[in-house]
Amino acid sequence: MYFLSGWPKRLLCPVGSPAEAPLHVQSDPQRTFFAVLAAARLSIWYSRPSVLIVTYKEPAKSSSQFGSYKQAEWRPDSTMIAVSTANGYILFFLITSTRGDKYLYEPVYPKGSPQVKGTPHFKEEQCTPLLNLEMRKILDLQAPIMSLQSVLEDLLVATSDGLLHLIHWEGMTNGRKAINLCTVPFSVDLQSSRGSFLGFADVHIKDMEYCATLDGFAVVFSDGKVGFITPVSSRFTAEQLHGVWSQDVVDGTCVAVNNKYRLMAFGCASGSVQVYTIDNTTGAMLLSHKLELTAKQYPDIWNKTGAVKLVKWSPDNSVVIVTWEYGGLSLWSVFGAQLICTLGGDFAYRSDGTKKDPLKINSMSWGAEGYHLWVISGLGSQNTEIESDPRSIVKQPGILLFQFIKSALTVNPCMSNQEQVLLQGEDRLYLNCGEASQTQNPRSSSVHSKPSREKSSFTGSSLESQGLSTLLGHRHWHVVQISSTYLESNWPIRFSAIDKLGQNIAVVGKFGFAHYSLLTKKWKLFGNITQEQNMIVTGGLAWWNDFIVLACYNISDRQEELRVYLRTSNLDNAFAHVTKAQAENLLLSVFRDMVVVFRADCSICLYSIERKSDGPNTTAGIQVLQEVSMSRYIPHPFLVVSVTLTSVSTENGITLKMPKQARDAESIMLNLAGQLIMMQRDRSGPQIREKDSNPGQRKLLPFCPPVVLAQSVENVWTTCRANKQKRHLLEALWLSCGGAGMKVWLPLFPRDHRKPHSFLSQRIMLPFHINIYPLAVLFEDALVLGAVNDTLLYDSLYPRSSATEQLEVLFPFCVVERTSQIYLHHILRQLLVRNLGEQALLLAQSCSTLPYFPHVLELMLHEVLEEEATSREPIPDPLLPTVAKFITEFPLFLQTVVHCARKTEYALWNYLFAAVGNPKDLFEECLMAQDLDTAASYLIILQNMEVPAVSRQHATLLFNTALEQGKWDLCRHMIRFLKAIGSGESETPPSTPTAQEPSSSGGFEFFRNRSISLSQSAENVPASKFSLQKTLSMPSGPSGKRWSKDSDCAENMYIDMMLWRHARRLLEEVRLKDLGCFAAQLGFELISWLCKERARAARVDNFVIALKRLHKDFLWPLPIIPASSVSSPFKNGKFRTVGEQLLKSQSPDPFLNLEIDASISNVQQSQRWLSNIGPTQHEIDTASSHGPQMQDAFLSPLSNKGDECSIGSATDLTESSSMVDGDWTVVDENFSTLSLTQSELEHISMELASKGPHKSQIQLRYLLHIFMEAGCLDWCIVIGLILRESSIINQILVIIQTTEVDGEMLQNIKTGLHAVDRWASTDCPGYKPFLNIIKPQLQKLSEITEEHVQPEAFQPITVGKTPEQTSTQAEESRGSSSHRSIPQGEVGGSSMVSRKEEDTTRIEEEEPFQDGTYDCSVS
Repeated sequence: MYFLSGWPKRLLCPVGSPAEAPLHVQSDPQRTFFAVLAAARLSIWYSRPSVLIVTYKEPAKSSSQFGSYKQAEWRPDSTMIAVSTANGYILFFLITSTRGDKYLYEPVYPKGSPQVKGTPHFKEEQCTPLLNLEMRKILDLQAPIMSLQSVLEDLLVATSDGLLHLIHWEGMTNGRKAINLCTVPFSVDLQSSRGSFLGFADVHIKDMEYCATLDGFAVVFSDGKVGFITPVSSRFTAEQLHGVWSQDVVDGTCVAVNNKYRLMAFGCASGSVQVYTIDNTTGAMLLSHKLELTAKQYPDIWNKTGAVKLVKWSPDNSVVIVTWEYGGLSLWSVFGAQLICTLGGDFAYRSDGTKKDPLKINSMSWGAEGYHLWVISGLGSQNTEIESDPRSIVKQPGILLFQFIKSALTVNPCMSNQEQVLLQGEDRLYLNCGEASQTQNPRSSSVHSKPSREKSSFTGSSLESQGLSTLLGHRHWHVVQISSTYLESNWPIRFSAIDKLGQNIAVVGKFGFAHYSLLTKKWKLFGNITQEQNMIVTGGLAWWNDFIVLACYNISDRQEELRVYLRTSNLDNAFAHVTKAQAENLLLSVFRDMVVVFRADCSICLYSIERKSDGPNTTAGIQVLQEVSMSRYIPHPFLVVSVTLTSVSTENGITLKMPKQARDAESIMLNLAGQLIMMQRDRSGPQIREKDSNPGQRKLLPFCPPVVLAQSVENVWTTCRANKQKRHLLEALWLSCGGAGMKVWLPLFPRDHRKPHSFLSQRIMLPFHINIYPLAVLFEDALVLGAVNDTLLYDSLYPRSSATEQLEVLFPFCVVERTSQIYLHHILRQLLVRNLGEQALLLAQSCSTLPYFPHVLELMLHEVLEEEATSREPIPDPLLPTVAKFITEFPLFLQTVVHCARKTEYALWNYLFAAVGNPKDLFEECLMAQDLDTAASYLIILQNMEVPAVSRQHATLLFNTALEQGKWDLCRHMIRFLKAIGSGESETPPSTPTAQEPSSSGGFEFFRNRSISLSQSAENVPASKFSLQKTLSMPSGPSGKRWSKDSDCAENMYIDMMLWRHARRLLEEVRLKDLGCFAAQLGFELISWLCKERARAARVDNFVIALKRLHKDFLWPLPIIPASSVSSPFKNGKFRTVGEQLLKSQSPDPFLNLEIDASISNVQQSQRWLSNIGPTQHEIDTASSHGPQMQDAFLSPLSNKGDECSIGSATDLTESSSMVDGDWTVVDENFSTLSLTQSELEHISMELASKGPHKSQIQLRYLLHIFMEAGCLDWCIVIGLILRESSIINQILVIIQTTEVDGEMLQNIKTGLHAVDRWASTDCPGYKPFLNIIKPQLQKLSEITEEHVQPEAFQPITVGKTPEQTSTQAEESRGSSSHRSIPQGEVGGSSMVSRKEEDTTRIEEEEPFQDGTYDCSVS
């Protein structure tokens, strides 16, 4: 409603003696002038600019006679001031302005500026007047004066001897009547036959204030009682006065009345404010609500504030400000919603956490329109006498100006059917960026150029819908500076309004109005300034499509008018449509194509408005439709807060006979001093048939007598839009009720259009609390928008020791931030409480598409659980089972329950799961629904609620399912979880191993970031020639943690068993691709496991099935015989004998690589497919033949996804190749000169076509390497067949010849290859050429097989080298022009660089690898 802005300003008071420090401030009725009292001086200040105009100083002699000044009161026409003094005198001062052209301050314009010429009232509006003060009259009342109150043409004075003096401003003495309080009868209400007298001689009035709308005085007596005195007749004499008093208040200190809402706020010594109203029927005082700080919000100060010192209502009667004896200031809405309090947060504490002295306020007064609060600050509590240092100005009392921004709803309630938040400041407007328009038509991005921070009242839900993300996306306001030209002569801004799309704003100042377009960023003012100064807007303004509708008063014609201006035309009366009105228009509102006006004679007038484009000018036509007199129901026109026309009615459209009537079912909603009154159309009379009446004129039905819907209503929101899907939300009426929260009047619909029950109400009023002050309601999105004050401390910028405490140190800087809140869970809960589950379900289903709907269910469950589970008394009818049953209707049930449980403390879990079901069952439901992540959350709950055996059993289930589905992240968490269950401690990182077990692969090159064979356990392998010493920073992933020193414990054994079982299944089902992913993701030690399983799970039972499955899994095409194979290079004799092994070198000329061919493929070393796995040390066999000569390979991205050699690309892979013959003897001239024949090109393209994806190739070669190390030669053969590379078969042959190999395996390979041969002959002739190529090797193999009579234990050893191999690879590779390589010493550092380039290819890979740097040294 009202929000603090910036820092308070300090006004420069003339620094004099302490006796001249200001102690009281009082504004005049127009709030243009402020009277400031010191002990012996009276000063008059001007409001804008805030400057001192004139000071009257009392001479010392008379000052000692009168005593010091105490209070001041203005005459209603601001021509006199009455000042009360300590010794019982009243001094009357006359204020005269100097005639002529003399002003105190005048604005100075540059020469020739248009402002000066032709502006009527120029001097009065823009210059500070020059005033004179003279003492006119002195009145001695012979008793200390307690209170002064101006009542119409009289001054009412209460003195401490129990008398009430009524003094005329003009003829002072002859009109004096003194009333003794002892003679005024007091009763509890006005119905009592005779009242009792106060009966105490020493009771007098301590404070009082006149209420015009109640026609009486709210009074506080010296003994703390409070009451209300009203004249029974118009004559104000003791016999004609009657008082009522409240029995509940005995510690009253001060009072303030709210004329618009007929409220009396009594401050009490306890620190709370009791707000009373008068009962219309009995005349008794009824407690409306209390304003008090709660222990929950302010635990350290709520009961230590001291008595309430001052209470003041704002000029528009929408907020009240309260201060206490020990300091502090708080702001509350009419019905008790707290907006600001300076006793907590940054107001009360410095940035270092120390407490500040709260600001003490001696006196305060609101400025024009409530934009400023003038405050006379008191002394700090620490020092009683003022310091001598004149710079210590804060310790002295002074005048502070607090600046406020307020909601446009406070003055222009017709804004309530908009979905925007609009705040108005003294010279600027704050909008929530008109987001509604963004979804309807694209706006220029410049309007929203502010950085958007995704912050909202709820987190954890992704905002998918574009409209919502703009609504909640950021907390910034769109600030519009009001045109300074308009403000100069029309300050202050009184009304503002924004159109439905949020693209145009109109503001109203003292005279005229101006409007602004957010699209063009331009203001439009009246061209003729006389027209502007000739109209005063009285009843507010509203937008209707492109038109601005205003209720105004024409000064020159002395006529009330209703005017409509078109936004696009020039602002001139020539383009306006003017309708004359009978009485003063007080309020205005627009509904569809109707304008509703409330007038000063308590009547409501309905007009129809339509667009007319006759002639060159487009105008709007307005016609009177209906007048409704409300004078029977409204005691005073000023009490009407808002009037709106709505389509809300007690019938929700189903019972109405015709759909047209349902649409036109207009009701008038009237907020009468906080009472919401509804008047519906009367349909009981004869219905008029459409065809009978004149089609040109709408016959409107009369209205029924009014019905009171709700009490304590501050704002009302409704919409005229319709949406079949969200009828509940769009046909509801939303009310803001201050401290009581919000209410919604919700329609109830029968399901499936059944006939409604006669006994069921068609609407229901549901109350709910929200944490923000509502300023707008978004109906479809189920959101409330608001604003909240935020504070920023700047005290750290100043040294604490500085004598002058700056205002920036004493006060935080205040900003206004946007907020929003969901309310759906409150409404669903209220419906469930009232056994309206069917309605709740309908409503929830209509909103289930909202992005934060899961959050809504979770909030509802959480709130009910917290309340019921922590309740001290047993709950007779718990709501939790109902809420649980309700949530099961939605697919999000399992997630909702587990998220709620995880955010709730463990003690409440039993209560929760007693209602929603056993967590074991819910876990199993998750598994059945394949929702593994939710199941994992349930596991954590089971771990806390069940014995370890149960949670292990469920964890095993989930682990197996996750393995099956390849959810590797979850698998890693499960491994950690299972270990934690066993070890009894969760998530403790294991110790990092320093020395490694002897590696199973003698010269297996190191893969950075891999856990392959990094730590093979000793029992699998005998110590080989090397012991690789590895110092490593363990990768942060589970692969590092999993294989730590405690791997001999039973828990790890248990996990290993499960991993082995899964690996065995994958191998049995020939799912090599899944096996590779599984090993890479979980750091599974594949090689050591394969070594153990070589003769069991890791043997190939059916070569043909395995071959087919691999083709399918790796998307590898089956080979086909090319049509041109007759002339293929096999037949051309360009190559050496078929058995010869050719190796591709990394030659500077990349075209040499073209020699690769399906017929005699080279040994494709492990580097090729490891290229984007990690930099490799060297080729498999380098270590065994060359010892310490090692080298790190440099990685570069592969440009071609086809063949393994990137034709014509210099970014091929660095590798060092082993040569059979030591040099390239067979390179054909055609290759080097690039004169390829047609058939060769065809053949190459066929080869490219018969390869699988590049990624599959990398994966296959990786697996080949693994199987080769583990000695699973049968699998190596299968992969060799798929890749169709004879080099692989050759390599296997070499291994078989040089090492002892299991005879059973050889036999298996032999039979397998025969089976493949048979299959190729019948089903897949594409394999025949390759099988022919490797025939010599196969023959050799069968010979070896026959030699092996007895199988022997196999030791996995890396590929042996043939004697001819030379050691030129390293030099060759290093010297190659197209690649850089990293010397051994830089493995740690530089290899990190190569990772960057590797990333491009790694993204596609299925195995993300953990980081970690290994320093390798060979001992």
